[in-house]
Amino acid sequence: MTNETAMPEPLRIGVIEGDGIGHEIVPATRRVVDAAIAATGGPELEWVPLPLGADAIGSHGTPVPRSTLEALTDLDGWILGPHDSASYPEPFRAALTPGGQIRKHFDLYANIRPARALPGTHAMVPDMDLVVVRENTEGFYADRNMAVGSGEFMPTPDVALAVGVITRAACERIAHTAFDLASRRRKRVTIVHKANVLSKTTGLFRDVCREIGTMYPSVDVDDEHVDAMAALLVRRGGDFDVIVTENLFGDILSDLAGELSGSLGSAPSINASARKTMAQAVHGAAPDIAGLGRANPTALVLSSAMLLDRLSVTGNPFLGGAARALERAVAETIGDGIATADLGGSASTSEFTAAVVDRITAA
Repeated sequence: MTNETAMPEPLRIGVIEGDGIGHEIVPATRRVVDAAIAATGGPELEWVPLPLGADAIGSHGTPVPRSTLEALTDLDGWILGPHDSASYPEPFRAALTPGGQIRKHFDLYANIRPARALPGTHAMVPDMDLVVVRENTEGFYADRNMAVGSGEFMPTPDVALAVGVITRAACERIAHTAFDLASRRRKRVTIVHKANVLSKTTGLFRDVCREIGTMYPSVDVDDEHVDAMAALLVRRGGDFDVIVTENLFGDILSDLAGELSGSLGSAPSINASARKTMAQAVHGAAPDIAGLGRANPTALVLSSAMLLDRLSVTGNPFLGGAARALERAVAETIGDGIATADLGGSASTSEFTAAVVDRITAA
């Protein structure tokens, strides 16, 4: 019998630069992830570059090439840079965004968005440390709640209608995601709904989440109306742990929480199913500062830490240490006053990235 530890399997991660500042923050993220894995003895990492966005329109005739979707199928996870679909020529501008197409193709039903105040930032709620778990496939978002066509339509030029879709199956799986996460955090879930007005749809969401909560006896459960929740985040956002809600409410509340905790420029997220995980910053492509060296890679770097952490939970435990090292280095760098302009600092994208890498390698 030996005490040898099995070597981790090589890890294949897709890397998609996207548009705008994606060409700066995605390479920065790769550099930081490589440093964290090397410093913690993680598995061999193979980056798989894939085309998507404006460049792909020129090279492949579409912002989301079929070859990219096929390649993603065989990967452990991927990092998606921001896209600027509003600048695409028609018919691509009016189509589902590249990120939306990927989410729909792989049924990435859980959008997990942490909001944690970092040292050295001017957070309006400095003790905030919560996670919004957003159902990502239905609700009132017309671009994703129908198998064919759109949930938003106009029977006449003067009448616009929208269909909200809430199903028990989708509520159950997002509730399990939220309660499982809370069981590994501070063991509290807050269900957000609007059942006093939308009694059938968000009432179903609330009730199914409550049912799933009974399967997690160690987790405390409460619920709030979405308008009250917005006020409570401002008043005492530090009191909350995991918030689970439907698509539209989750989008709005997570942006609010991100800004209250410091800046949307440092707000990370992943989009995930049981088998696939995509790291994607909450912010957009910021074409007005693209190429100027002013972009903040923090959100995408922290999104990548979330990707590594999820892969560690689902089968590669060697990645957990890399995720923690990456998070610590970002917090220490910003805490030491090294930050990009959006966080009140003067560091360029490359200077901030180098400072994070230095802290990882020095640990």
